[in-house]
Amino acid sequence: MFYFSDMAKHLETGKKGEDLAICWLENHGFQILHRNWKYSYFELDVIAEKEGVLHFVEVKTRTTDTYGYPEESVIPRKLERLMNAGEAYLEQASEWKRIQYDILSIQLFPGQEPVYFFLEDIS
Repeated sequence: MFYFSDMAKHLETGKKGEDLAICWLENHGFQILHRNWKYSYFELDVIAEKEGVLHFVEVKTRTTDTYGYPEESVIPRKLERLMNAGEAYLEQASEWKRIQYDILSIQLFPGQEPVYFFLEDIS
């Protein structure tokens, strides 16, 4: 059974993961344009630019390996929603000619440094 405290912990993990993702991306040369961009029912975790390429970054964070690696939760339906959200963004920012969809996977295990895995151009 899923309890309220589980949901609060899940949201806290997601927020911490997104904070870490922003730092990781900036440290790897990305300029953050938007965080948690929302329009209608679309949402993108991070929109960033690097070397003239617009990146739509899905951030996935886990604190246990019970359910596999974080990036494994990006199932085809989630990927389709990510791409639809990217298209919605591009309707408002049509100047971008080069785009890509990425996943930044973060594992947070107690007492250890975060483990990052960046999957580029997943489309």
